[in-house]
Amino acid sequence: MRTLVAGNWKMHKRRDEALALLREVGDGAAAAGPTVEVVVAPPYPYLELAVRTLEGSGVQVAAQNCHEAAQGAYTGEVSASMLAGIGVTHCIVGHSERRQYYGENDAAVGLKVRALLAHGLTPIYCCGELKDDRIAERHFEVVGAQMEQALGAFSPEELGRLVVAYEPVWAIGTGLNATAAQAQEMHAFIRRQLGAAAAHVPILYGGSCKPDNAEGLFKGADVNGGLIGGAALEASSFLELVRIAYRVKHSA
Repeated sequence: MRTLVAGNWKMHKRRDEALALLREVGDGAAAAGPTVEVVVAPPYPYLELAVRTLEGSGVQVAAQNCHEAAQGAYTGEVSASMLAGIGVTHCIVGHSERRQYYGENDAAVGLKVRALLAHGLTPIYCCGELKDDRIAERHFEVVGAQMEQALGAFSPEELGRLVVAYEPVWAIGTGLNATAAQAQEMHAFIRRQLGAAAAHVPILYGGSCKPDNAEGLFKGADVNGGLIGGAALEASSFLELVRIAYRVKHSA
């Protein structure tokens, strides 16, 4: 199974800061472990800069979102074909912040996944439960419903082209994180939901994943790396997570 570490920069960094971070990540990624796929997701204005700067480094570039339509009167939106046209290879969809702040639902996320696949991009599909869902022990029900509503119409071949990121919403930006056992339990559930595609889909953990807790999380049998937020904003911490993922992969 592929191991992947993706850094979601969200709405951070001026251009000069972004360029410096891209260079550091590009220079350090190969030394950190060539068998771990490394992806960075800067804000839209820096995507083409990222593609150019990271050329030849092995680091791939993701967008943080896209629109499901090929083109049209959608002010402020960006299509999958536009992303593919500048060399972007991945795109995050369904992130909890998009769901929470912009009202995105599972049906809309599924349309985005389909648009990305149609243009040869790899969707990083996010799913996860709220704190109230976890307390009420509805977490499996919630995540299962998200996957069914967004991905239920896709064939095993199509699903096999995805990356899935489990992000317990209660752990994003809160300093909390799922225990290694909780993460593995949910990742195993997600893998079962993927059915015939399960053996081909990396499942990432996203939720306050940092160098001091990553090793335990990444050791889960169904945990194939991480979707990293705050720790991706500094090259040292992000590259350390890549090194940890490499070490865990090769000690298994």
